[in-house]
Amino acid sequence: MPKAWIRERKKDYYYKKAKEEKYRSRAAYKLLQVVDKYNFIKNGDVIIDLGAAPGGWVQAVRKIVGSKGFVLGTDIKPIEPFSEPNIRTIIGDINELETLQQILEILPRKADAVISDASPNISGIWEVDHARQIDLAQQALGIALETLKLSGNFFVKVFQGDMLDDFIKKIEKHFEVVRIIKPKASRAKSSEIFILGMRMKKVVD
Repeated sequence: MPKAWIRERKKDYYYKKAKEEKYRSRAAYKLLQVVDKYNFIKNGDVIIDLGAAPGGWVQAVRKIVGSKGFVLGTDIKPIEPFSEPNIRTIIGDINELETLQQILEILPRKADAVISDASPNISGIWEVDHARQIDLAQQALGIALETLKLSGNFFVKVFQGDMLDDFIKKIEKHFEVVRIIKPKASRAKSSEIFILGMRMKKVVD
């Protein structure tokens, strides 16, 4: 990694805060800020975290759902285990049907929320990275529609670009309320934004 990038990260407020509060990544604060505002994850909820490595969002969610909730994290990379008995992690690719089947087998019941911070390997070619990110978000939406309870919530990372509007329309078809959010903890120069779909509805084709 470039030394300038490493120096900048070490000066970052949320990077330092994550170290102090023992979160595995500064991304935990992006999620916590949005939950604090929209209250879409609650104590006792069942949550699926897609693209969960290294586990910052899992830690944040476990703090919210408490000992009566359940958190399932999945990523193509291994996630260092957690000591809490109500956290499970699996290695799986969200593009593969087998991963969805694993999730369904492990869940104690339908999920209250599906969250996704999954990212592609960044190529540096804007159109390619945008398309790959939207594809991951589409896969996350597909898993959400299969695993969420009616009135459940969906929170997903996307990159800004020309494919975004069509994806937002898909989410609007399935959720009563849709919000486009740039958390304070997101770096200002980052093109990432998040979409929150609240209260999944029954769609009749």
